[in-house]
Amino acid sequence: MKLALFHLAALAALSLSASLPLRAAAPAPVAAPGWKLKDVDGKPVDLGEFKGKVVILDFWATWCPPCRTEIPGYIVLQRKYAADGLVVIGVSVDTDGPAPVKKFMKEFGINYTIVMADDDIQNAYGPLLGYPTTFIIDRDGVIRDKKLGRMPAADFEKMVLAVLRPPAP
Repeated sequence: MKLALFHLAALAALSLSASLPLRAAAPAPVAAPGWKLKDVDGKPVDLGEFKGKVVILDFWATWCPPCRTEIPGYIVLQRKYAADGLVVIGVSVDTDGPAPVKKFMKEFGINYTIVMADDDIQNAYGPLLGYPTTFIIDRDGVIRDKKLGRMPAADFEKMVLAVLRPPAP
């Protein structure tokens, strides 16, 4: 009986943790790996194009419920802070090609760039332990923060603002 209760408690803890964001202390600053990928229209997009901008790099998929939950928040952040130098880039890990991603973008009204992932980018930023996995890259191309899983939009906005508008020294 005690063993059954232990297993039940462990299962409940695991299912709860899957819906919570995993974020320890901010990662040690490290240069964001460069990449060049194609957007959903086949046009090349290079991380280097965004030097001088703060980049939210979000690894996601159309089939991922927590990813779908966070997208409206990214739409708002892109609209609200684009003039301050914020760029949101979604990295779709969908394997059925860009057509379903384009349809999804239209349905959700996505107003930011979506590129199609390849193994190289997933390995460079990995290991990716789940989706969404999101990186905040500063204006100098350094990873300043990372999260795994969904997070309330207001909490994530605070993380972004810490990089977008750092306190004066």
